[in-house]
Amino acid sequence: MLLELTQWIARELRFFSVFNYLTLRAVLATMTSLGIGLLLGPLVIRRLAALKIGQAVRSDGPQTHLVKTGTPTMGGVLVLLSIAASVLLWADLKNRFIWIVLVVTLGFGAVGWFDDWRKVVHRDPAGMPAREKYFWQSAIGIAAAIWLAFAVPAESGSEALRLLMVWAGSGFTGELPPKADLIVPFFKNIAYPLGSFGFMVLTYLVIVGTSNAVNLTDGADGLAIMPAVLVGSALGVFAYASGNAVFARYLFIPYIPGAGELVVICGALAGAGLAFLWFNAYPAQVFMGDVGALAIGGALGTIAVIVRQEIVLFIMGGVFVAETLSVMAQVGWFKYTKRRYGTGQRILRMAPLHHHFELSGVKESQVVVRFWIVTMMLVLFGLSSLKLR
Repeated sequence: MLLELTQWIARELRFFSVFNYLTLRAVLATMTSLGIGLLLGPLVIRRLAALKIGQAVRSDGPQTHLVKTGTPTMGGVLVLLSIAASVLLWADLKNRFIWIVLVVTLGFGAVGWFDDWRKVVHRDPAGMPAREKYFWQSAIGIAAAIWLAFAVPAESGSEALRLLMVWAGSGFTGELPPKADLIVPFFKNIAYPLGSFGFMVLTYLVIVGTSNAVNLTDGADGLAIMPAVLVGSALGVFAYASGNAVFARYLFIPYIPGAGELVVICGALAGAGLAFLWFNAYPAQVFMGDVGALAIGGALGTIAVIVRQEIVLFIMGGVFVAETLSVMAQVGWFKYTKRRYGTGQRILRMAPLHHHFELSGVKESQVVVRFWIVTMMLVLFGLSSLKLR
């Protein structure tokens, strides 16, 4: 929006052509979303409190969490508003990737909103039935996967549509260009061809999986939002490099025309996340809720697919991965032992993993900060894959 305005003014005043620089718009997007979040934060919190949209805390969880009962939740709305407003102001709205990331983000946010609303209205921590939630997540993930299968290797949106029609006309047997292969980091020339369906399956798993992983991590004050900011910022570096033909060739990564514009969304996510952390830091004044966690995870997964860094996302988001695996291991082992021995047994004191540490005597604030430190190290390791090849 503002980009088009500044481009129009730049015809008369050359100074305004500086807004064409992607790095400047990324910084402005970060500052804008940060400012919107800090400005609207108190208003949103008061409104949520007035509507009695309070958190329902599990009775079988850490006893220290019981004091959080009634704390306003669904604060992720603040994050989504900040991201959307900032992106609409500073991004190139003609870019084919901007809209798909926004649609996925807001789509997953809508699923989370309905889930949170049921928790609030019915005072049930379980919220939306898992099958129903997974259905809507899958619908959004599949739609995004189909479009990205042809938008990523294409040079433009119109070419992506043409590739889609050619694929459909060939009886769904067409192959994708090499830039859509699964890239193995730290190696120059190792990539695995996925094919059309393989790419779609991987994309679906990355988007839906990351969304749920961030949601599972969101169980302590500030625990999920800071790793999301760190990972999102790092993905912005990959997006910038992938969207620049010179950098992509030098770093041995696929050149994805238009991917550089995603730096604006990554900047907006970082700014919105930091603004939310201002109010979500221990002791939290507001919780993110599924409306924010599902949306942020979906955005991170989508961006990682576009810049062809799914494995790097797995590395940098190691905290999200560990939290998810802890839940899977806990549930799987409990069901197995209950079926075999008649009594379910647990591997951890409680899942996700951060609750296990809390029940082991580690303070919540210590768990959160240590998870942040781990994420920072993993992000640096992931970024090193750009050069270590």
